[in-house]
Amino acid sequence: MEPKSKRSTVRRLPERGAYDTKTIHAILDEALICHVGFATEDGPAVIPTIHARVGNTLYLHGSPASRMLRSTVDEPVCVVATIVDGIVAARSTFHHSLNYRSVVVFGTARLVTDDEERGVAFRAVTEHVLPGRWQEARKPNPKEDKGTRLLAVEIDEASAKVRSGPPGDDEEDMGLGIWAGVIPLSIVPGDPEPAPDLEDGIPVPPSVDTYGRG
Repeated sequence: MEPKSKRSTVRRLPERGAYDTKTIHAILDEALICHVGFATEDGPAVIPTIHARVGNTLYLHGSPASRMLRSTVDEPVCVVATIVDGIVAARSTFHHSLNYRSVVVFGTARLVTDDEERGVAFRAVTEHVLPGRWQEARKPNPKEDKGTRLLAVEIDEASAKVRSGPPGDDEEDMGLGIWAGVIPLSIVPGDPEPAPDLEDGIPVPPSVDTYGRG
């Protein structure tokens, strides 16, 4: 698949670019948060937030008071999600890098008002953060529904960029006697910590007990 415009074309190291739906969706699904770039009266702004994908639609959610969620309705946005997979230690400082997977989505945000779609988005956001939790926890009540703003961005123009593998040292540096390689990184959950006011005898649910990303 080819990029749809110049803005979604990977220019720096284009061989790392990917435009296929499978790669783009997989990165968006694994990344825990995204960053949303948008224009304001005071200049550009970038805000981190939770997202979720359903089909070819990316959902963003938060408080109606959120500047990002108020300022971007029917406006262009740029959504970026990044996963860092490793630190690349080269023989030269110049060639140090990161192994990563990233996605940039360009689109226009629309306000989600349809009750059925809002329910789908609520569930998707919950399941994105903690798969299986939607069936274990209480669903949003009318007050909570009213107190949440949901935006949707169609993933019609996007690109991914991926770096993997060992350092790319220069040939003349190979004999310097300096260690080179990759330090793998991943999100590793610790032991669940119960809320201090949790009633006795409530077991750890499957969504928490089996949590993992990737």
